Amino acid sequence: MTPAELLRLFEQRQAVLNGHFLLSSGLHSPRYVQCALVLQYPDVTESLCRLLAAEFASDRVDVVVGPAMGAVTLAYELGRVLKCRALFTERTDGVVALRRGFALRPGERVLVCEDVLTTGKSAREVIAGVVEPAGAVLAGVASLIDRGGAADFAGIKVRSLLKVEAPTYAPDACPLCRQGLPLVKPGSRATPAAKAQGHA
Repeated sequence: MTPAELLRLFEQRQAVLNGHFLLSSGLHSPRYVQCALVLQYPDVTESLCRLLAAEFASDRVDVVVGPAMGAVTLAYELGRVLKCRALFTERTDGVVALRRGFALRPGERVLVCEDVLTTGKSAREVIAGVVEPAGAVLAGVASLIDRGGAADFAGIKVRSLLKVEAPTYAPDACPLCRQGLPLVKPGSRATPAAKAQGHA
């Protein structure tokens, strides 16, 4: 599937949104990709995950880990395709952790996945807070969409199916704010800014 075909698939499912969005990183952007609108279709999810898993077929992945909520479905399907375990992390008092009896074992090779990489913050939190303390080995980082976050993982294998160009702005330098456009927080993780503005 070509990048143009992938983008068309996301657009056909109205997953590429235009407006004024508050990202989980705290940055603002005029463009947002709501992967859940694509991942609600199991057959499409399987096809996308087969493409993404093929990038890590030779990396001996033992377990896929994705941060909730955006990467729960993605981690499960990648694990199914790669024939390995699939776990998801949750936040407890703002700290990323494995719960529900999930655990990584020393030496296990872990693929961390995200639906969208913007700054890579969530993936880095999973690596630093879950993978490394367990003594597991990072096999790489996978995402459906790269909004520029892949550049933040020097020396780490990172693969994404589609690169989407979308500018991001610090809140105090956002031209959309200056235009008075309503700010929308479409993701699952509330940021301090979102809570302060009633978008939790």
